[in-house]
Amino acid sequence: MQRPKRRIAMALSAMAASLLLSLSLSAPSAHAASRNPVVFIHGISSSSSSWDDWVADFETDGYTSSELFAWSYDWGQSNATTARQLATEVRSVLARTGAAKVDIVVHSMGTLSGRYYLKNLGGTAYVDDFVSVAGTNHGTSVASLCGWLYTSCREMNTGSSFLTALNSGDETPGSVSYAAYWSNCDAAIDPDSSALLNGATNVGVGCVAHQDMNNDHGIYEQVRDFVA
Repeated sequence: MQRPKRRIAMALSAMAASLLLSLSLSAPSAHAASRNPVVFIHGISSSSSSWDDWVADFETDGYTSSELFAWSYDWGQSNATTARQLATEVRSVLARTGAAKVDIVVHSMGTLSGRYYLKNLGGTAYVDDFVSVAGTNHGTSVASLCGWLYTSCREMNTGSSFLTALNSGDETPGSVSYAAYWSNCDAAIDPDSSALLNGATNVGVGCVAHQDMNNDHGIYEQVRDFVA
């Protein structure tokens, strides 16, 4: 027959083991503790609301609203001006969250201001992952339809001086991880291959319309896994 003190010690040991197991199961995962806030950049003739579906998907998958930042800007202005505003936005996000870096997810023309920020404004020090979704990385002939109206559109035109400078040298500078998702039937990007980015993980998603690229759930899952 066990002595009372020994029985008490064994009971306390079992309780402690059970408590430790409970804590280990309920504690945040290492991924959740180390993940970056996500900054979303929309394209031309759009706004932050174009990301509503993906923001909701990220939240469903465990992100909080305080980790997701979709912002709007004047899409008719120069992409260089937008890039400077992006630099301010990133600094604000880092200050609010206490994070060391952000992940940036862009759609369409948003890739130009995002990449300008990385290449010319020191953004590589503050960005971990950069994801281009249907990005006009090497321009599009479709931009000729609006170039006479908007500076941003002229810069997006194939062969523009803005694109020539942006794509000179290394298209994926710094230690940032780059990915580019592109469709083979994107009517807004001509040619389709313009969406590819040299040095990035380039992923063909099949035939998905340009305006659907940043609310398609299958593409979202790939982007989510890449930034994870």
